[in-house]
Amino acid sequence: MSRRALALAVAVTLLAAACADDDTGDAAPTTVEPTTTASSPTTNIAPTTTAAATTAPATTATPTTTAAPATTVLAGEPIELFAQSGQVWSVVGVDREDVLNVRSGPGVDADIVATLAPTAAGVVTTGRAQALSSSIWYEVEVDGVAGWVNIAFLALPGVVTDETAAVEAALGALPVAETLVDLGTATAAVFASDEPASDVVVSVAPTIGDLGEITIDVMGLGDDAQVGWRLRLFAVEDEAGEFFTLRTVEAVTLCGRGVTDDLRCT
Repeated sequence: MSRRALALAVAVTLLAAACADDDTGDAAPTTVEPTTTASSPTTNIAPTTTAAATTAPATTATPTTTAAPATTVLAGEPIELFAQSGQVWSVVGVDREDVLNVRSGPGVDADIVATLAPTAAGVVTTGRAQALSSSIWYEVEVDGVAGWVNIAFLALPGVVTDETAAVEAALGALPVAETLVDLGTATAAVFASDEPASDVVVSVAPTIGDLGEITIDVMGLGDDAQVGWRLRLFAVEDEAGEFFTLRTVEAVTLCGRGVTDDLRCT
């Protein structure tokens, strides 16, 4: 057979084999494993699960318990005394040129948070009291400010009486003095105690108009019921302006524990 005839016979044979692969005939087609090429799909790898989808959420840390604010340590020892919550007290025994300090805690070492005038009123106690070695302090509120005050300078105003006749009887006559301060001191002696010795303080400065006027606090009577007096004195000045004569004494009892409905010290 010539080479041309042989080539033609081979071509016919290959064409017949190709037609059998596309048919449903009995002859099983020769299977050739395809060579994997770059275009062949890479074996699927399961996609990396995103942290948001599959990563278990981190365990939420238990919030740290906030520590309760430290309790302020107060000087002295707590005591139960006469000051009750809601009682309204007045400042007493403070000189006219001075003020009463309200402090952040009991004792003179605590910071000053407010000051009160010598005759300030409306000082409300909370019911708390602390005893120091030589003083007792009440917790108070006044004008929206809370603090602590030495109780030696607080009192509950009680009944108001006219004590002019009592002063005249005690001294044998109405006192006369060159100044209103001297007149006040002489009058205060009638109300002061000797044992313990009372403190006599000018709490309101003298003024002179139609009448001279001055206010004196007499404190430290040795009685925890009535701790003192507030004396409001009125005097007449002589024509020459050389002396004053007492005209009227208006006295307020100052209570240290409480007052009755009729303003008597308890």
